[in-house]
Parts: sequence; structure tokens; C-alpha cells
Amino acid sequence: MSLDIRGRSVASLSALLQSGALDAVTLAKETFAAIEAHGDPAIFTALTEARAYREAEAASKRIKAGRSLGLLDGIPIAWKDLFDMEGTVTTAGSIVLAGDPPAARDADVVAALSAAGMVSVGRLNMSEFAFSGLGINPHYGTPKNPKSTDVDRLPGGSSSGSGVAVAAGLVPVAIGTDTGGSIRIPAAFNGVVGYKATRGRYSMAGVFPLATSLDSLGPLCRTVKDAIWIDAAMRGRTVPAMTVATLGDLRFVIPETVFFDGAEPEVIEGFEAAVAALEKAGAKVRRQTFPQFSALFALMAERGALVTAEAYALHEARLTGDAAARMDRRVVARARLGEKISMPDYIATLAARRRLTAEVEQALAPGELFLSPTLPHVAPPVAPLLEDDDAFVAMNAKTLRNTLIGNFFDWCGVSLPIGTGAAGMPVGLLLSGLAHQDESLLAAALAVETAL
Repeated sequence: MSLDIRGRSVASLSALLQSGALDAVTLAKETFAAIEAHGDPAIFTALTEARAYREAEAASKRIKAGRSLGLLDGIPIAWKDLFDMEGTVTTAGSIVLAGDPPAARDADVVAALSAAGMVSVGRLNMSEFAFSGLGINPHYGTPKNPKSTDVDRLPGGSSSGSGVAVAAGLVPVAIGTDTGGSIRIPAAFNGVVGYKATRGRYSMAGVFPLATSLDSLGPLCRTVKDAIWIDAAMRGRTVPAMTVATLGDLRFVIPETVFFDGAEPEVIEGFEAAVAALEKAGAKVRRQTFPQFSALFALMAERGALVTAEAYALHEARLTGDAAARMDRRVVARARLGEKISMPDYIATLAARRRLTAEVEQALAPGELFLSPTLPHVAPPVAPLLEDDDAFVAMNAKTLRNTLIGNFFDWCGVSLPIGTGAAGMPVGLLLSGLAHQDESLLAAALAVETAL
């Protein structure tokens, strides 16, 4: 059976595969054909066709023999180029690592989804070393946002290829990382679902880091149900625990501090329309100021950012050696700021993080989730940012602003598409929960998605 698989969800493809209406090998062939037909060479840094066909053939045989591994058997998946995949080089979006030896084994989460029967089709482009929220990459190209109808617009970063591959319908799911918004930003810019799990929910073994005190993982996909299925498999579970929530039982708090500053009118309109719809459906929503969010940005201005300090420590040899000349100049400039962050600054920031996190948790009623715009703006044009480094820095800071709050306070979060804003570009709605509230968050996101 041959069909257009572009834009289908994990659940839709699973039903076809498990029923025998679609063969896993045929699906793999259709996936690679869709990637070629789409014609954007900047989405993937490498395709893993030999592995994909090997995994698809195994899935096909299992399903035909009545030995399916479960809901994800035979489903295509692609990986941000931070995840080790046996036999391929993990470049982290940089030519500096292109000559490194191939990975000797899969990252733990790659192995987990392979064990669930998923078919890995390739490595996805990203901001170099995951150190930008915009998705521009001077080495492998910048993936084109498929939702743009006027000019080339930002894909969002750092999981740029992940967001674009799903939005363009090339794969039903891609796995990204999120240190300051790198899953939720491309999800919002491209109009797909992005789930950033609580830090530590999945193994980080075999994942190239940026800042270990902030790094987290998660899927970009088409529906919340898909995210729930993938989350379960990434933790080695064969059956997802689908918690059901009703809107009448949900309680949200809208943070009025920082999140709406300088937001585009269309973003605010889309957000308020979504809030009104949720309230009409029975959800309880209140608004509150959080001085802790302003305190976070004051702390960063005084002491420096955690991500910058840890990125500099990770890349110090590259930044002070010959490799710097072969890196994105904007990544180099931002990372070198970490050299100015002293150990007392870093320790003071960690202490402030613990204090501010406790204050925010105390300000919430049990079970409340945050509700906010994912970003203050839709995806802007790429061209003005390519040569103007000051414009790049300003846009990067603005784009990361809302989402990095969640990383600093160790939240989990889901970005959902809620319509369009300026230039017809997608607008994202962000649901965030305190650390380890992932099940409650996903259940709420499922109910919100259904209502909206």
C-alpha cells in the first residue's frame, strides 16, 4: 500500500500498521520519498537509511507474525543531532565535531525507542552546540519554516530540524533537547506540539550536553497523545498511562510578570481567546504577579546566566583554541561571556535558584498549572538576522525569554498550537507544571488540546 504519510500522527500511523493496512517497510520508503520531495537539505544533517530499513523490515516481520512490540512498532522517528546513534557521528550541529569517531552505541533514549520498535530515519539539524533559540546554522544551513507564506522565517532553535521535520509532515515525531526553550520554541514557531519533560525524567547518557543543570529532553509531534506514547516508551514502558482530566477539574494561573512584556497584539489576542474558551468549558483561571521572574532576570544581569557559565566550562578548550574560528561567531561570542562569570557568581546563582523556586512553589495552590503564551512573537524573517549580530542577539534574548523561566525553575512544559498571528504564522500556548508534575501536565494538555 502506498499513501501520502505527510502530516499523519503517530496514533494514525500506528493504527494503519497494526491493522496490516500499511507495511512498515513501505512507510519507511514513503518517509524517505517525502524527505526528498520536500527539498530542504537543511532539515537533516544525515539520513540513516540502512538502519531505518533494517528496523522497518524487523517491525514488518513482527507485525505480520502477530508479535508486535506495541503501539510504536514500525513508526518513523528522527533525532536532533545531539543524540548518539551507533555508527554515526554526533556533530551537535558543528563542523568542529564532524571528524570525531562514530558513536559506539546508541544513547539510552535512542535505545529505548528502538526497543519499542521505532524506525530511526536520520539526524536533524540544530543551532550549533544547541546555543541559540533561533535555529540559524551557518554550517549545515537553516531549515525553512514550512508555515511561512511570504519570506523565509525562523524555524526556532535549538531543535530547528526537529520542529520543521514534524511541521512539514516528514516524520510524525522528532526528539529534541531543551535547555532554555529548545523544544517549545520550534514547536510554537512551526505550529506543532512540543513537550519538555522535567529535567532528569529520562537518561541523558549519550546526549551531548549544553548545561547539565538545565538540560532536558522531549518529543516534538502532532498531538499530545503522541507525546504521551513517546514519553512512556522513552522510560521503557510498553503501555502509556493515559491519565484523563476534565477541564472542570483544571486550575490555571496566568503569570502577569514578564511573559506578556512586548508581546505582539496578535499573540495576546490568540492567548486571551484560548483562555476564554477554557473558562467557558469549565477550567478555573486566575492571574497573579510573580516578582521572582523579574528577580531571575535581575540575577542574570548581575551574576550571569547558568547556561552561559556551564557552556563556557564545557567548550573552554574550543573557545580558546583553533576550533573557535570554525564555529558560528555568534555562538562563540555568547559562550565566551561565561569566562567573566566567577565561581562565587555561579554558586550565588544556584543558591538564588533554590530560594526563588521555593517561593514560586509556595505561591501556587496544589495542582495549579501555569498558562501563558509560549513566545511573545511569531517566527520572524531570517534575512535581517544573518548579518546584523546586534539584531541576532536581541531577537535571541526575546525569543528565549518566556521559555527559559521554565528551565531555571525546573518546570515541565507543553506548547500547543492555538491558531495564527502576524503574517499567518503559528502562535503557541504554553502549559507549565512544577518539577515532576509531568503526568498531571500531560493530562491537562490533552484536555486543553481537545477543548481548543
